[in-house]
Amino acid sequence: MLNIPEYLATELNLKPFQVENALALFAEGATIPFIARYRKERTGEMDEVQLRDLLDQYNYLTELEARKQTILNAIAEQGKLTDELQAKIVACLQKNELEDLYLPYRPKRRTRATIAREKGLEGLAEFIKGLNQKNAAVVPLEGEARKYINQEQGVTSVEDALGGAADILAEEVAEKALLRAYIRDYLFTEGVFVSWIKEKYPEGTTKYEMYRNFQASVSKIAPHNLLALCRGEKEGILSFEISYDEDVVLSYLESQEIKTKHPPLRSFYQAMLKDAFNRLMKTSLMTEVIAEKKLAADIASIQTFEANLRELLLSAPAGMKPTLAIDPGFRTGCKVAVLDQTGKFLEYQAIFPHQAVAQRVKATQDLLDLIQKYHIELIAIGNGTASRETDEFVTEVLQKLEKKPIKVIVNESGASIYSASKLAAEEFPDLDVTVRGAISIGRRLQDPLAELVKIDPKSIGVGQYQHDVDQKLLKKKLDETVESCVNYVGVDLNTASKELLTFVSGITANVANNIVTYRNENGAFKNRRQLLKVPKLGAKAFEQAAGFLRIRGGENPLDNTAVHPESYKLVEAIAQDLGVPLHQVTQIAEKLKQTDLKKYVTETIGEPTLRDILQELEKPGRDPRAEFKYATFREGIKEISDLKVGMELEGIVTNVANFGAFVDIGVHQDGLVHISQLANTFVDDPKKFVKVGQVVKVQVLEVNEKLRRIGLSMKAVKQN
Repeated sequence: MLNIPEYLATELNLKPFQVENALALFAEGATIPFIARYRKERTGEMDEVQLRDLLDQYNYLTELEARKQTILNAIAEQGKLTDELQAKIVACLQKNELEDLYLPYRPKRRTRATIAREKGLEGLAEFIKGLNQKNAAVVPLEGEARKYINQEQGVTSVEDALGGAADILAEEVAEKALLRAYIRDYLFTEGVFVSWIKEKYPEGTTKYEMYRNFQASVSKIAPHNLLALCRGEKEGILSFEISYDEDVVLSYLESQEIKTKHPPLRSFYQAMLKDAFNRLMKTSLMTEVIAEKKLAADIASIQTFEANLRELLLSAPAGMKPTLAIDPGFRTGCKVAVLDQTGKFLEYQAIFPHQAVAQRVKATQDLLDLIQKYHIELIAIGNGTASRETDEFVTEVLQKLEKKPIKVIVNESGASIYSASKLAAEEFPDLDVTVRGAISIGRRLQDPLAELVKIDPKSIGVGQYQHDVDQKLLKKKLDETVESCVNYVGVDLNTASKELLTFVSGITANVANNIVTYRNENGAFKNRRQLLKVPKLGAKAFEQAAGFLRIRGGENPLDNTAVHPESYKLVEAIAQDLGVPLHQVTQIAEKLKQTDLKKYVTETIGEPTLRDILQELEKPGRDPRAEFKYATFREGIKEISDLKVGMELEGIVTNVANFGAFVDIGVHQDGLVHISQLANTFVDDPKKFVKVGQVVKVQVLEVNEKLRRIGLSMKAVKQN
């Protein structure tokens, strides 16, 4: 069977030791973030992308090998396993090729061919096949077929006999792996997706108008186009199919299967092959091609979703400062929540600035009182209904203050889902859902990562067609993205929620809950070693998690760095050599630059880890996320009706798709910067030019109030 590690080393352009050591680490229970960060020597510095790719392909090939064994056993039990067939099965590297080889031996429901065999017509089929192969002088088929007439078996005529024999031959042809592979490839390379809108939907009445008379080659169709076709078909608005030249397919089948020159036998075979293709091959192969293209489109869509989610989770935090969070509203008022510098909820008030004048005056005073009482430094305003009006109101209030807090409009996608969740109810059992929503908005501004991990990524609003793609694959990839981001940034052990802790390398949901319980009962952690006192957090979990957990102001300054405890003794020895006390650990980095790192290399700690330690000690405890920036929406532009073509506005990128980027410009409807309007150069991938959370300048190109569509351009405006 296949030597998987050897094959993967060649396929992924890795050295054998990298593959073998990485697979060994996986088998030991090591996580990808841990291996990428703390086992660089063993893997030859493989990064997270390489490690995930290796693990995915290893799992695929392991499943493939298991399936091969199952198929070999099944065919052997039938007594039909030849050396040639076994060699073909063993050599397979793709699941669809393997299933093609197994198809003739797969247990079947009763088919026309099995019914024909039950009627005793297999001999006639073999006779006809023999005549075709020999290309000999052909006796009239009718004469041979007459021998198989059997009233009791239901073969009442020559036509019945020949029809049954044709059914047997057609099934044999339809199950030939070589023929199926050729036709599948032909549909991939030469087929064309064709779609149409159903008659009951007149022109201009659906969001799928571009697919009314749509055509795109199977090989080149854009992922978002195929996903839109699948969604439109699922909604019952449009239909689509693969168009191709059937004559080419039939000519190929005839060239492969017809050996005889005898006209009657050729005619019999041509009819049989046409039936084999149309009845037994066409639908299944078409389905396979669409499924394979759909999977590729899913993967492309999920990759875009992953990239957007990563940018959103790694958005620059405004910082853990006293914060006023406002969930805007007209009739029901604005819900105002106060958070301290740790994100702890302190107080709630409802204010009504958008109704009577007296209420606006009272709302002004209430807001001023809260700002002064809690020394507020940040104000977060949700971007939902009444957002712009509330933003203007808060601006008026701040004019009365000499020292003004920073005011930011925050994307509140998913906040309502969080506020109604079981998780929010556990966190704030005595608070109304609207207050929970306001708290979530405020915490997003303080630290986006810590708050957004509480929400299903599909509800955050940074994906396209996320409900149309493979949900199991989507969940897997998004969970990996969250895990990667959390471990990249690191987690404050003394303030992290159990949800955030769950994504730390090596920590399960139960252990995360135990950490929070231990913290509540015993107070803040003073050092990383205390983690070993947490129930169910053993040595292995400690090894995987410790380097990603931070303790600010603890007993050991290294506990507030990404230096792993397994390297502490080495760092302490280096500090002693350099004459630097451990509490002045930041001074080590500068002195180490003039020192030969090789002298500190050990059997387990090599130069890659030493470089990481050096980099970490230069800025211990630093946040690797970017500097905080926010967009300023133009005053007076609150609704789509306020927009005019040619306006230049500032906005924030909320989503990036394969066809462009969506930008919030403060009118409760994101505008689209089409891929052709992103830059004054060719754009093959929007993600190379814009990122979720990026502040950009745009020009309004088009406004369609009826369809609520806004067309924007970035290339028409000079960016900062």
